[in-house]
Amino acid sequence: MSRNRTELKEWLKERRITEVELLIPDMAGIARGKILPTNKFLSGLDNDTLRLPESVFGQMVTGADAETETLSYQAPDMILEPDASTICIVPWYREPTAQVICDCVDRKGNASKVAPRQILKNLLAKYKESGWRPVVAPEVEFYLAQRNIDPDYPLLPPAGKSGRPQTGRQAYAIDAVNEFDPMFEDVYDYCEAQEIGIDSLIHEEGVAQCEINFNHGDPLDLADQTFLFKRTVRQAALRHDIYATFMAKPYEQEPGSAMHIHQSIVDAKTGKNLFSSRSGKDTRLFLAYIAGLQKYLPASMPMIAPYVNSYRRLVRYLSAPVNTHWGHENRTVGFRVPESEPKNRRVENRVPGADANPYLAIASTLACGYLGMTQNLMPTKSMEGNAYESMRFLLPRHLLDAIHRFRASSDIRELLGEPFIELYSDVKSSEHDAYQQVISPWERQHLLLNV
Repeated sequence: MSRNRTELKEWLKERRITEVELLIPDMAGIARGKILPTNKFLSGLDNDTLRLPESVFGQMVTGADAETETLSYQAPDMILEPDASTICIVPWYREPTAQVICDCVDRKGNASKVAPRQILKNLLAKYKESGWRPVVAPEVEFYLAQRNIDPDYPLLPPAGKSGRPQTGRQAYAIDAVNEFDPMFEDVYDYCEAQEIGIDSLIHEEGVAQCEINFNHGDPLDLADQTFLFKRTVRQAALRHDIYATFMAKPYEQEPGSAMHIHQSIVDAKTGKNLFSSRSGKDTRLFLAYIAGLQKYLPASMPMIAPYVNSYRRLVRYLSAPVNTHWGHENRTVGFRVPESEPKNRRVENRVPGADANPYLAIASTLACGYLGMTQNLMPTKSMEGNAYESMRFLLPRHLLDAIHRFRASSDIRELLGEPFIELYSDVKSSEHDAYQQVISPWERQHLLLNV
């Protein structure tokens, strides 16, 4: 930790930083924390006074506290431990401001049992014990929309350089993306300043829907980058008087937004891809990994489809999976194996939504694969045809079903830890209860005068 503090102090001094944002990813992936003058931050590093109440992990996406008995009612303080490898400039501020992602420990130095970032770190430690090293690459979709200050009104596509909003889908259209060049130039500049390794930009299927892909790498590093990226895109969009949203299904009749996660496992010592043989065939370990996804992903759905809105995305024929089939170069399945060289063999999990906490989405898919490999499971036969024509929905259809399966899975519970499972389930259940208090326009439209 002393080296960590020394690095931070030198970094801040070199850049003449005046303020530091301490960021904690909460259960929803929202940046919680505090903002301190640099001198206060440095003194806090020296005397362990950088603290935040543990109750931050019991907050719902609404900001209200969830009903739970997992956290102490006394809300004891956690000590924040900034990770020096994550410190970077906040590029949209005029004053030289830094941001750093923090881990949370108790007063005895024990890591939090419920912090999403720590859940991912714990899982990666289990991979390391087995001699495996995961490699991931997220692909994040999002929509652009006109400013909308009244949530009772549907979203509308924004106008770009032409002054006219899109009126139809423009999948992969270059000119449709160029409409928002000024915003995306800011996105790329901001990401470069934060060392966020984004790659290609495309226009997706929906009206004003885009996707940005990340370079592959270490899962914790990519989760950190995705966490910062979502905040970055929203800030860049606001600068141009529009919204960027990572809701899973913000527009009716349009495809939802996903967070596809490409993943492979390499030998920790040699770096050899363990998913492919020298001749390019699928290895037994690869098949076991896919089998783990098939068996356990339905039980970990609250981590990758965390809201009522998430399940509106998972419908047939709108670019989202509805079951756990797998196949080579097949985009109708939940788990797609892209065509690649043996060294790049990977599986793409197409189920997670863009609304998921990136730490938990990556942890979820790696946890399922880990269980498959350690239990030596076998997958179903590879899907050759259209997976949408399968009559069975193998994924949960709504949030309450997902939470029930999540709580009931003893293997997921053992792997991720009882405190996290219980607290996360309580937060999701409380959010569902809050949603149930809202009367929707559909109810007023069809029930008000007809029943």
